Amino acid sequence: MELYDAMSTLRAVRRLRPEPIPDAVLRRVLTAATWAPTGGNHQGWRIVVVKDAATKQALEDLYRPHWDAYAPKYEGHMAHMPPAERDKSARALNAATYLSRHLHEAPVIAVFCFNPDRMTITDAALDRPSVVGGGSIYPAVQNLLLACRNEGLGCVLTTLLCAEEARVRPLLKLPEGWYTAAFVPIGYPVGGGHGTISRRPVEEMVFDGQFGTAYR
Repeated sequence: MELYDAMSTLRAVRRLRPEPIPDAVLRRVLTAATWAPTGGNHQGWRIVVVKDAATKQALEDLYRPHWDAYAPKYEGHMAHMPPAERDKSARALNAATYLSRHLHEAPVIAVFCFNPDRMTITDAALDRPSVVGGGSIYPAVQNLLLACRNEGLGCVLTTLLCAEEARVRPLLKLPEGWYTAAFVPIGYPVGGGHGTISRRPVEEMVFDGQFGTAYR
């Protein structure tokens, strides 16, 4: 695909068919992840490709309670939205609930792991949540997502299972010093899958020279 077309149609696809992904296709999207930049080019991340049915079911069993706890809060937030936005959010909510019941059916769950000792985290000592380390992980996630879009695969970045890291660790046999950053279910979409996305315009998201000054 043309790159801008891929970026502007990369939806979160949560309804996935269980049919397997050809090995050559999966290798291409995994290879795309390896092309991402990282601090010092250390590539302090790895992907565990989960295909085993029992492991996928175990991940779903850990995932579902977190989604069930989150969904009512989001429904309450939706009550204050304009009708058109509320309808759109309701569709996304339904799809996310579907994923929480069908995560085990995704042919692949790509689990992104990281080792902070192999990363330069320049904001670690600041008096705020540290985010810089993510700059050496999430570009690889985005590369994977865009490659999936190019291959006609559905995918979505999820992080709820990071809260269950202590129980995920033995399932994936993560060694000491490695942690989880993202879980990406991948498969061919049910229905249309990707399509035009809706985001805030540049005028709301970008400033000129200093925070709050409109960009022109």
